[in-house]
Amino acid sequence: MTIAQILSKMIAASNGNIHDIDHLLRVWAYARTIGELEGLDAETQYLLEVAAITHDIACPLCREKYGNTNGKYQEQEGAVLVRSFLRQCAVSTDLARAVKFRGGGFFADGVPVLANRRIYPGQMLSFALPPEGDGVTPQPEIPVKVVYEDAFAVVLEKPPQLAVHPTLNYPGGTLANGYAAWAAAHGHSPVFRPVNRIDKDTSGLVLAAKNAYAAPLLAGRVTKLYYAIAQGALPLGEGVIDAPIGRRGDSIIGRCVTPEGKPSRTEYTIIRGENGLSLAACVPVTGRTHQIRVHFASIGHPLAGDDLYGGSRERIARQALHCAKQSFAVPVYTPLPDGIRVEMPLQLRTVTVESPLPPDMEALFS
Repeated sequence: MTIAQILSKMIAASNGNIHDIDHLLRVWAYARTIGELEGLDAETQYLLEVAAITHDIACPLCREKYGNTNGKYQEQEGAVLVRSFLRQCAVSTDLARAVKFRGGGFFADGVPVLANRRIYPGQMLSFALPPEGDGVTPQPEIPVKVVYEDAFAVVLEKPPQLAVHPTLNYPGGTLANGYAAWAAAHGHSPVFRPVNRIDKDTSGLVLAAKNAYAAPLLAGRVTKLYYAIAQGALPLGEGVIDAPIGRRGDSIIGRCVTPEGKPSRTEYTIIRGENGLSLAACVPVTGRTHQIRVHFASIGHPLAGDDLYGGSRERIARQALHCAKQSFAVPVYTPLPDGIRVEMPLQLRTVTVESPLPPDMEALFS
C-alpha cells in the first residue's frame, strides 16, 4: 500500500473531523522532512511515514466510544503487535509457528508481516493453514453420516459397534478411517480431530474439528446430553449421581465408584418407564471414562446390555447409551472464494445438533 493510499484511508476514517485531518497531515509532513534530512533508506522512510500518518488512528473510535481521545484509550483501541492480535484471534502458539515455517507466513492487507510488527484497526490479517499429513488410511466402505458441517466443525452420527479411532485392538475399520475418505472426497483435510469421543458400542453424535485452528476453539465449549436406558424402575423426574470414579482393580478398562476416584457428577431426568426399564436423559457434568454407565450401575440400575457393569444382553446386544445432543460454540464468519473472514473481537454463535433415539433402543419399549 502506498503512502498516498494510506493517507486517503486515514482521511476517510477521520469522518470529516478537520482537527484530526489537519493534525495527521502536519505530523506526516514533519516526519517526512525529518526522514529525508536524516537520509533514511526507503524502507525505514516508509515505516516512519506510515507511523506518523496512523499514530492517532484510534481517535474517531475513542471519541465515539469514550467521549474523548485520551492516550490510554487510544493505546487500548490502537495498533497491536501481530503476535498479540493472533492470541486475541485464538490462534495457538503452535499453530502460529506452523504458519510461519510451513504455511507461508502472515499478511497484513496482502503484505508479508512478522509477528513483532504492529497491525492497525481496519487492516486484514490473513494466513493459510499449513499442509497436513494424510491421517489414517481412508476406507470409503465405512459409511459416514454427517449431520452438521461448517468451516470449523463437523458432527457425525456414529452407529454402535464402530470404534471412533484406531487402537491396538481396532487398527482399522473405524469412524476415523471413514471420515478420512469422506474428507478427501469433499476437499477437506483428512486428519480426524474428534473433540469428544464415545465408546465403540455407544451410538450417537461425535463432534470433530475440521482444522488445527478450530480444534482448541471447540474444546471446552461443548455440552452433551445422552439417552440411557437403565434396568429397573426409577421414579420419573430429575436426579443427580455425585460419586467419585476411579479404575477397577480387576479390569484394564473397567471403572468403579471409589473414594479414591476423581470427582464425578451426572445429572439426569427419567422421562419414560416401561417394561421394567427407565429412559434417562443424562448430562455428564464431568467427563470420566464410562461415567454414565458406572454411575447407574452404582445405584443398582446398570444400563441394559452393559454386561461390563452388570447389565443384561438378553434384549439388546450393546449398552443402551446414545449421545443425543451436542451444543457448542463456533466463530461467526463470512465465506470468501479462497477461505473465510472472521471479524474481531471474536463473536461466537451456539450450534445445537440432535439425534433421535436409535431403533434398537426404541425397540426396548415396544
